[in-house]
Amino acid sequence: MLDQSFYTKTDEILSKYPAQERSLIPIIHEVQETYNYVPLELLPYIAKHIGITETKAYSVASFYERFSFEPKGKYIIRVCDGTACHVRQSLPVLERLRSELGLSAQKHTTDDMLFTVETVSCLGACSLAPALMVNDHVHPAMTPDKADQLIAALREEAAKS
Repeated sequence: MLDQSFYTKTDEILSKYPAQERSLIPIIHEVQETYNYVPLELLPYIAKHIGITETKAYSVASFYERFSFEPKGKYIIRVCDGTACHVRQSLPVLERLRSELGLSAQKHTTDDMLFTVETVSCLGACSLAPALMVNDHVHPAMTPDKADQLIAALREEAAKS
């Protein structure tokens, strides 16, 4: 169960948009930007506000891969495994990240909620392969050793904030 602060913040988000079905995707997007995921408990609340069914809200939110119902870490690391990245050895980078962070194909987020590691089919950065993205920043020509350095730098950044 979510605490009241989630609903208060969601009310702030809802106030920015007309209470219409066409507002659903921008609202869900902003909720995810706020929390790094879309809490399932908020979908009925959002649906009621804009006058649609809970089923409609869930079907839209679950259709788009970019929306997640699972809490994610502060740093969302997306490792590209598209053809260009795969042939240039993105898999060893992914394996190193998982090893360093204690993650697996089944467990994507660290217990401290600092890191989430996901694979994606394409980042649109084929000439930079193998590439990964941390939140919205692309890191080109990634290697397992560079991945270790990146994790260390992110941990240091997190400790300062």
